[in-house]
Amino acid sequence: MNALWSYFWPVFGAGLVFGAIAGTVGFRVPRVRLKDRAADDKVVVPGLRRRRTLALVIGVVASVGIAALWHGPLGAADRFAAQVERSARLALEYNEIPQVTARLHHDPLTRRLILAGSADEFQHSELVRIMGNLPGVSSARWSAEGAGPPLIVEGAAVAVLGFLFGLLLAYLVELRRRYNAQWNW
Repeated sequence: MNALWSYFWPVFGAGLVFGAIAGTVGFRVPRVRLKDRAADDKVVVPGLRRRRTLALVIGVVASVGIAALWHGPLGAADRFAAQVERSARLALEYNEIPQVTARLHHDPLTRRLILAGSADEFQHSELVRIMGNLPGVSSARWSAEGAGPPLIVEGAAVAVLGFLFGLLLAYLVELRRRYNAQWNW
């Protein structure tokens, strides 16, 4: 498993779980007995819209919050950086270029690899290509300018994506439940 997979998969899974829970709470419509409403009346449940909005907002906030916890206090960003930098160091040793170092851009941590050291013109272009193909690296450069989006923002976006997939799953389950409820004689 590469560094990118081990960083983003748990965040996506947490977003998926929070999306499924928020969707189950938000999309569930309480049963209304037939004798309480006329045959052609539309069912209006007071407070349903507010409950749905509250469940969705809490779910998104929880997904982004768990992504932030995963990034910082739980140490996933440090493990990610160490694993990518170790892969870069091994690639440099394999290509027998010990005078060049490779580090991820920090403050804030991004997936851009910054190369430093002495190299000729051919090594400059080829090292950028080789290091840019490492798992978990978005691009490699010899300068620290234009570092790209921070890793925590990418993690939060993946958590929201997982939340949306969980929401879709909960919606499909609720549709099936409503369809099967019509056969309750």
